[in-house]
Amino acid sequence: MFVSISTTGTAENPASDLGFLLHKHPDKVQRFATAHGTAHVFYPEAGEQACTAALLLEIDPTALLRQGRGKGRSGSPDLALAQYVNDRPYAASSLLAVALRTVYRSAMKGECAHRPELPGRALPLRIALPAVPVAGGDGPGLVERLFAPLGWQVDARPVPLDESFPEWGDSRYVRLELTGTLRLADALQHLYVLLPVLDGSKHYWVAPDEVDKLLAAGQGWLADHPERALIIRRYLSRRWSLTRLATERLALARLAEADDREAEEIDNAVPDVPDVPDAPETADTADATTVTATAEEVNVTRSTGPTGPTGPITAVAETAGAAEGGRERGESLAAQRRTAILAALARTGAARVLDLGCGQGELVGALLKEPRVTEVLGVDVSSLALTIAARRLRLDRLPERQARRVKLVQGALTYTDARLKGYDAAVLCEVIEHLDLPRLPALEYAVFGAARPGAVVVTTPNAEYNVRWETLPAGHKRHDDHRFEWSRAEFAAWTEQVAADYGYTVELEPVGPVDPEVGAPTQLAHFRLAEPATTEPVVTTEPATTEPVVTTEPATTGPDAAGPAVTGTPSHDHAPEGSAHR
Repeated sequence: MFVSISTTGTAENPASDLGFLLHKHPDKVQRFATAHGTAHVFYPEAGEQACTAALLLEIDPTALLRQGRGKGRSGSPDLALAQYVNDRPYAASSLLAVALRTVYRSAMKGECAHRPELPGRALPLRIALPAVPVAGGDGPGLVERLFAPLGWQVDARPVPLDESFPEWGDSRYVRLELTGTLRLADALQHLYVLLPVLDGSKHYWVAPDEVDKLLAAGQGWLADHPERALIIRRYLSRRWSLTRLATERLALARLAEADDREAEEIDNAVPDVPDVPDAPETADTADATTVTATAEEVNVTRSTGPTGPTGPITAVAETAGAAEGGRERGESLAAQRRTAILAALARTGAARVLDLGCGQGELVGALLKEPRVTEVLGVDVSSLALTIAARRLRLDRLPERQARRVKLVQGALTYTDARLKGYDAAVLCEVIEHLDLPRLPALEYAVFGAARPGAVVVTTPNAEYNVRWETLPAGHKRHDDHRFEWSRAEFAAWTEQVAADYGYTVELEPVGPVDPEVGAPTQLAHFRLAEPATTEPVVTTEPATTEPVVTTEPATTGPDAAGPAVTGTPSHDHAPEGSAHR
């Protein structure tokens, strides 16, 4: 296997600086041991005007056979089936990608201790590979689709099966030459990821740590690549579970980067503790001071602070109060909320329903039990919450007819999203209070203005009722992640304004035991569209952050399609509104 990297330069910026970037001296021929052979690095030319570094990988057939034996972690079944005749020693593949990472590790990371200014400089590069296998379809066309969006000019020429018999046609190999002005680190990362993608096979067992390698090498370019879904599937050898994990993590990283936050701060909709079987919802026999909240009833964030008024215990008050107020019905407040939401949806006859901020899927599960409901789309920003929801709903075990009724996708709610259009109703159950108030108008526009379902059901805590929680200190909110909690008058004013702005009517109703002085613990607003869905909404102030719709859901057709139960399709937004406390 052979690959060469060439650049040009001037007296001020000599081309031989390539040696500093690669950490390989131009005057030496160096040898490096790999698991399957020996890599040689040498410089056919090294001067001020031009410099070329070549890597030649000599494959040890014995090591290749030994590593390729069997179907388990010891090797690749593809190699085991081709023990005597195969293209691995000659054509660029995952073997060459691993050698690049081994030999040019520092260059790929963008590190240069002797000349720290060099890694950030874009260089005129030319990369040549004499034989690159391309699996499936139009070889040169696929190469163009993968490399051109990254800034490369691509020259991919098919290699004929036999030059003496042109009528036999072309082989699956191409002679590839890439030219462009890029950072060397970026160029090496492109090769590391895309060579195995083109080949469509790896010489080693693909384990979960491959997701980390993919996201590290793809940082800065993979998220926006038009062939992102194909790249992820092929790089991870079409392992559906790893493909889903990589897609979700990539989507979360994009949201975190856009919001200039850590991913852990956004993906905080479920407890940072091992998953446990679902606990019973009833708490009618529990004492208010000893009630333990379940993940369904409390959206516990990943708080590492002490348990107390500033920790997750502040959210237990709602559960305790639900135990006291729901004694007669034997229902927690979370269950009473779901009952009220289902009743509101039944009055509208909604068949296709959005659960926005679906969390761990409790409401989705309840909706699937309604014969009237033909389709449920659950949306949440937390990939962990969606994974738990898929497991609890047993999406991988549902009959085909049932599975067609439900879909879980990752996304945020403060930007428009084409996937949310055309539904009969949408639910925002205990979601809006997790947004900063300045972002609330963006959610209003995305849901009521752009998605524009026929009905919207919104629930949120009633702040006046907080004085009835014996375990909630005065002045504290029910949960640490609540950015605000409204009184009944404040909620009514907001609902009336939203209804007027977007052409809806609205009705308010209490949820839970009603106190004659402070009302019910939860307040519900039922919006109904007052005009045909095709009529443009009256928008008083359109959020400045609204962007064109970007749909990045992986393709589910074709030879590389994976059949996802949870699609990690990122909305192009970055607000932490997903909630899991159903």
